[in-house]
Amino acid sequence: MEQLKRALAQIATLPATPDLRGEEIKLHLAFANALALTGDFVAGKQHYDRALAIYDPAEHRQLTTRSGRDLGVALLASRSSCMWFLGYPAKSRNDTELALKNAREIGHATTLLHALWQDGLITTFCGNYAAASAQLDELIALTDERGAPYWKALGNVARGWLFALTGKAGDGVRTITSGIASLRSTGATLYEPQRLQYLAMAYAELGQLNDAWRCIDDAIETIERSKEKWGEAEVHRIAGEIALKSPEPDAEKAEAYFDRALAVARRQQAKSWELRAATSMARLWRDQGKRQQAHELLTPIYGWFTEGFDTLDLREAKTLLDNLRA
Repeated sequence: MEQLKRALAQIATLPATPDLRGEEIKLHLAFANALALTGDFVAGKQHYDRALAIYDPAEHRQLTTRSGRDLGVALLASRSSCMWFLGYPAKSRNDTELALKNAREIGHATTLLHALWQDGLITTFCGNYAAASAQLDELIALTDERGAPYWKALGNVARGWLFALTGKAGDGVRTITSGIASLRSTGATLYEPQRLQYLAMAYAELGQLNDAWRCIDDAIETIERSKEKWGEAEVHRIAGEIALKSPEPDAEKAEAYFDRALAVARRQQAKSWELRAATSMARLWRDQGKRQQAHELLTPIYGWFTEGFDTLDLREAKTLLDNLRA
């Protein structure tokens, strides 16, 4: 990241030309991606914003990323994740919808694959599983048509995650496992903790807790080794949920994981992850009779949000708060 920082500082001293402005956009995108992957969402968003402020479709539409995606679509798609993590689900959806609209207009396969995958991801985060499923179906159909095994594997992992979220954990395990195997065969390692987390969740839903713990422990170890910390809070929250699914639920262990998830989310200013962790902790405390503590934990984070009240996380948090007030 230091090289990217130096390159941005150097380019800022040079006369602004169309070519240099294009290079500056690419540098901001690369720097933003690196920051976001390590969990620095605030700084990452700043660089996405700077790149998009410079980007002019008339001037830069011919530019692509190193992987061949349209630069403007890549910026919007990538920023959408930062927006969701930081607690702006509606703005995140706006970014993915515009990215997908632009990708369809451009008609470039790799760009459209990326936009469909990102829209499916954010739509799943928002809890609109039917819409996410439709996007992933289109993505996978396009990968078959275009012969894009990498994107098909990503799509299958995301589809397996949806299976696990919608009561089809057995299908989830099979689909996620297949996707992970395909991605590993290509040498792809990016987002590995996320994939392991999805698989752990699916195993836990099936009651296969040894497999669930194996996957979640691998996810935590991979995060520490790779420093890919964007999903660290959620991995710890899922670990806490697994602890509660045991034949003999371990509330103390679960609380420790939820507490870790809260600490990470707060440090990263990841409001959406913090809301999920607070909701999990508040449920646990409610079930232990600590209703006042649960209410005091969940109220401020829910009250922080200004948008996205139709999303699943915020609806579940409100239902829980209403229950705690009763």
